[in-house]
Amino acid sequence: MKRMLVLASLAASLAASLAASLVASPLLAQNPTPPAGGRGGGRTVVITDTARARALFVSKAPADLAGCAAQCDAQIKARMANDSTYEARAKGVAEFKKVTFKSRVDGLEIPAYLFAPLTKKATKHAALVWVHGGVHSTWGTDMWPFVRDAIDRGYVVITPNYRGSTGYGDDFHRKIDYGGKEVDDALSSVDYLKTLPYVDMDRLGMMGWSHGGFITAHNLFRDGQPFRAGAAIVPVTNLIFRLSDHGPSYARDYAAEEGIQGLPFENVEEYIKRSPVFQTENLKVPMLVHVATNDCDVFFREDQQFVYTLRALKPDLAETKIYINPPQGGGGCGHTFSRRVTKDGLSRDDSPEQIDSWARTWTFFEWNLRPLSVIRKDNQEWKKNPAVASPRVPATGVPPR
Repeated sequence: MKRMLVLASLAASLAASLAASLVASPLLAQNPTPPAGGRGGGRTVVITDTARARALFVSKAPADLAGCAAQCDAQIKARMANDSTYEARAKGVAEFKKVTFKSRVDGLEIPAYLFAPLTKKATKHAALVWVHGGVHSTWGTDMWPFVRDAIDRGYVVITPNYRGSTGYGDDFHRKIDYGGKEVDDALSSVDYLKTLPYVDMDRLGMMGWSHGGFITAHNLFRDGQPFRAGAAIVPVTNLIFRLSDHGPSYARDYAAEEGIQGLPFENVEEYIKRSPVFQTENLKVPMLVHVATNDCDVFFREDQQFVYTLRALKPDLAETKIYINPPQGGGGCGHTFSRRVTKDGLSRDDSPEQIDSWARTWTFFEWNLRPLSVIRKDNQEWKKNPAVASPRVPATGVPPR
């Protein structure tokens, strides 16, 4: 009897060890070769909390990247409803079209909305590429009040639904490329704008919120980009920091992407390349950045890195403002502080902070996208000759005594 108890105990122990090894195997696949030496290097990890092990596991295999699955049909219907809503709201107010264009990077067809004033100017219009946030999201109808503001001010607006956006099926959803080809998708909007005879291609701007601000920042930091200025509101900026701050459930949407395949510690250089905070020294055009201290999506502890880096490296080009605990917008917290709308989605639900943010934003674009014809030919001469900036300063640059 005693021997049977011993054998039973041994069998139970072996079963527990086997179960632990089965749970541990995906973790070992994620990092099959433990580092030699260093703190904790080379030690064998015994998984005792299998539930935690499952919760922490993040695959880097592209085959494991999630699609929209059972939500695909509902997302397509929601997107079609958005199409109809915008068509109805724009009637008699603005020109509205559903358009497509090819992405420069691989020819993928990118859908977009186009908004334009009904009455076109003889002198042509400035244009804004507006990029939606949410990554797996789409250009929602709650943006209508702000789009209408832009149209009333004479802007043409194009809103690309870059790869990974919802409402276009599973294949398009799974093409997500966080900080990669999606940046080119948004940039390629410019190729469609070139076909419009009423757009002034010397007066292009880009703007986005959250992930849209992330894509905007990436475009502004590229060499040879076509934008005169851009605005990134509550932008994602540091993927290395963000993935660690948001945990495994967030990381699973990105670590398995074809262009990434791993967590930050497994592919550091790729994550640095895809994080705008590390590219700020490349900024060559004016940039506006607004963030909120009570942001519960892009936490202030992430955005402050971007704001302070811009202030240090690009004080002459970056216009930044930190809003202290502004009233929340849709979805809660300060992440949507400047996208507050009424329940019917037809009007702005202004707070003092939202009024201030948009006033600064429109002033920023009005100045930086003004026609080249009104810019003085000696616009930059003050840098070489102070007398241009002040008639009281002689050409020598030495003020009179």
